[in-house]
Amino acid sequence: MHITVVGNGYVGLVTAACLSFIGHRVIGVDNDRRKLAFLKEGIAPLYEPGLQRLLAEGMKAGRLSFSEDLATAVCASEVIFIAVGTPGRPDGSVDLTSVEAVAEAIGRALASSSEGRVRVVATKSTMPVGTSARVEEIIRASFEHAVRATRGAQSSSQIAVLERLFVVSNPEFLREGCAISDWLYPDRIVIGSENEQATAILAEVYGPILRQTFDVPDGLPPRPKGLSRVPLIVTDRRSAELAKYAANALLSTRISFANEIANICERVGADVCEVMRIVGLDHRIGAHYLSAGIGWGGSCLGKDVAALIKAATDQGYEPELLKAVLHTNTRQRHALVARLEQFLGGLEGKTVGLLGLAFKPGTDDIRDAPSLTIARTLLERAARVKVYDPVAMPNVRAEYPDLALIYAASELDLARDCHAVVLVTEWDQFRRLDFHKLRSVMAGTLFVDGRNALDPRTISQAGLTYVGVGRSSCRD
Repeated sequence: MHITVVGNGYVGLVTAACLSFIGHRVIGVDNDRRKLAFLKEGIAPLYEPGLQRLLAEGMKAGRLSFSEDLATAVCASEVIFIAVGTPGRPDGSVDLTSVEAVAEAIGRALASSSEGRVRVVATKSTMPVGTSARVEEIIRASFEHAVRATRGAQSSSQIAVLERLFVVSNPEFLREGCAISDWLYPDRIVIGSENEQATAILAEVYGPILRQTFDVPDGLPPRPKGLSRVPLIVTDRRSAELAKYAANALLSTRISFANEIANICERVGADVCEVMRIVGLDHRIGAHYLSAGIGWGGSCLGKDVAALIKAATDQGYEPELLKAVLHTNTRQRHALVARLEQFLGGLEGKTVGLLGLAFKPGTDDIRDAPSLTIARTLLERAARVKVYDPVAMPNVRAEYPDLALIYAASELDLARDCHAVVLVTEWDQFRRLDFHKLRSVMAGTLFVDGRNALDPRTISQAGLTYVGVGRSSCRD
């Protein structure tokens, strides 16, 4: 099937690469010429494990290409995925400028087409409830305006184009750092559609995923044991749109709940890791997203919770629980700085090293990363801040030149002369550090495990003072 993916950020590029991998001919459209220059050379402009390989293989096979010519791509395609950015505004609302511009461009492109083939436009970006319907309105209005401007009246062939155009909601549920695995082996595929023909076309697009009939080459995430079919959920567009927000809101709530319990644990002498292990063994609850730490970040959870709050308040409902979820998450970042201040006897003139800058391991994404809040707060309190991350440092240098950070060349270089080292992003390589060597070059002995990812005994046996989140401090 011929498919266009408009927008080649995390969601769009992963979608384009995976669609080509399962056999479709895909054109990735983007208006960022710098990004396109990389893509046309077969270079992924972002870090995502496995993506570079899929990108190169798709282009080599001739099934994947990239262009800024949206009109030509749309006219050549049966399915058009909209995967452009939907950034949040300060008041929690969502900026749909890019989505609306793409919808208008699709309408203009279709007005120049004389083919009456069925076309499905699928909104893949996370969008407020009702956006898919709005996208359809914009496409149709733009189409009619373009036809009137060139012909004065719609021909029978032009009417056929509109009659065979369908807009559906197809939300993504990808996690950065394991997006390829999430795309190939999803928990479910959701289609919000009121048209059976449109639903059937998208079901055909995802056929190899739904039936798990594709071969998995070496180097890609292996198929989970026992996975032979993926559920297809067909619902109305509004429910599909809200489901994405609801899922992210619940994940955010679980993390904030674990952090709330961690703060109580610190005050009563309990260990949050043990508490959450016990809680997670309850089959009604499960263990996922119950890890306490310095809170979540990234481009999705906070933005989506804020958008859900805004949508609710616009309808006259005050979502107090969701507001508390955001507040608790923000508080965790500042609580870590307070712990550093407490253990160091003040921050002025102290050197603190941050292990990790990306908001999570497996990505170079620094959007709403806790590391940035922590670093900025430390600098405001006159501390020196050293940082090290295996992939995200170039992004921080480029996007935050105002931050007077000291960029280290390695973990050991980071620790040198530090009064405290903080694990901010739990990269696997940080779990395998030689903490005796780390201690030997530090000016102090404090190690703060901001993700509760390390063994306190290993840290303390290296001569360091271990401080976790919701756990008792540990000294050798």
